[in-house]
Parts: sequence; structure tokens; C-alpha cells
Amino acid sequence: MSNFTQNEMKYLRSGLLGRLATVGRDGMPHIAPVGFSYNSDLATIDVGGHDLANTKKFRDVASSGRAALVVDDVQPPWQPRGIEIRGRAEALAEPRHLIRIHPERVVSWSIDTNTFHRKGRSVG
Repeated sequence: MSNFTQNEMKYLRSGLLGRLATVGRDGMPHIAPVGFSYNSDLATIDVGGHDLANTKKFRDVASSGRAALVVDDVQPPWQPRGIEIRGRAEALAEPRHLIRIHPERVVSWSIDTNTFHRKGRSVG
């Protein structure tokens, strides 16, 4: 079962980049642009990237076990829309390095409606 509405799924599959937020051991936040995909078998968000195992975001997730991903854009004339996914995260090495986010909180805006409307819910 998906943690996302049909419109949210369509949006997540639209090819936009996301921004992954993590927190380092010193408590300092870190954010980086990333590519991602929805793993329908596990109902997770999988984040990949070049040389991922040697990145701060990978080390942060390995240390904290938490991450958030924001995917957003602006439609003309000025209609911001997007989705934020927060949850437990894993830094995995096999079969390839990736960060896997298990959604616990989803907040979307202007995805299921044509007007700005923020909709948040706990999932998972």
C-alpha cells in the first residue's frame, strides 16, 4: 500500500530533483540536491547518486537514521507545489549504495488541488 495519493505519486515520478535534508553528528543541518525514485515494493523513497558512499549525506543518515526529502516547483503564473517526506532512513551498501527513506510524515501542497492548500499526515 502506498503512503501517497495518486496525484502525489504522479508528481514524484515527474522527473524533478529533490533536496535531501540530514543532520550531522554536531547537530548542523545539511541539504543537497539529489535524484530519487519511489520503490513501490517497499513503499519507500530511494535516493542515489555519484559516489554516494563518500558523501556527507550518506554518513549523516548512517549516523542519525533520519532524513527528509523535499520535491517542489512553481507553475505559472505563481503556483508553488510540492511534497515533503520525513522519516526513518537507512544508508545501504548492497546491492548498490543508496539512502532509503521510510516515510513517517508527508506534507504536500497544491498537488491534489489547483489552489494552494497544505495537507499533512502521518503515514507508515
